[in-house]
Amino acid sequence: MPRTADHEERHRQIADAVSRLIAEHGLDAVTVARTAAAAGMSVGLVQHYFRNKDEMLLHAFRQVSARIRSRVEESIRDGVEHRRPIARVMAEVMTEYIPLDEARRAEYRVARAFAGRALDAPALAEVDTETARRLREDIERAVHNGKECGEVDEGLDPVPAAVRLAAVMEGLALQVYREPDGVAGVPAARLVGPVLDAELAAVFTGECRQYAT
Repeated sequence: MPRTADHEERHRQIADAVSRLIAEHGLDAVTVARTAAAAGMSVGLVQHYFRNKDEMLLHAFRQVSARIRSRVEESIRDGVEHRRPIARVMAEVMTEYIPLDEARRAEYRVARAFAGRALDAPALAEVDTETARRLREDIERAVHNGKECGEVDEGLDPVPAAVRLAAVMEGLALQVYREPDGVAGVPAARLVGPVLDAELAAVFTGECRQYAT
């Protein structure tokens, strides 16, 4: 049976409620009863859409991922339109995954909660692994495109380069989440740019022929 607009809206409301509970109180706060209260619904209605906590968490994670993906795609479109180097666009894309403000911090908490739950839930683990794989493949594709346009050396293997950049991004996100005020007096917002720029500069060493004047 096709989903109706009301069905989609109920799913969104429940996912938003789960995300708020995780962001404000942690994963243990997510129960059917609390989610129903946060969403302004009855327990029975929530149970009509989701059978258990894992299903609600999965939907919340997918909604968060879709929001991030939307911003990433917007950055890519804007970069192409304004003829920005791939390295610059990648810096913007990777920054979307760093919890530098309250919205991204809340998204990061949902993603972390999902990853933790996935350790003991094979069905969730498959989604977690596939999500990470898609992100890594996106970076790999950017490196490959850089090779074609001249920003990346033709002899560079895109796979280990993508693994390295993904690892740096994930580690940086965790560092910022743990210490949102920064390190050694340097605000997190001022740390992220130089770290990403340095890592990207090690991969994107040339200039795009397409944009050269």
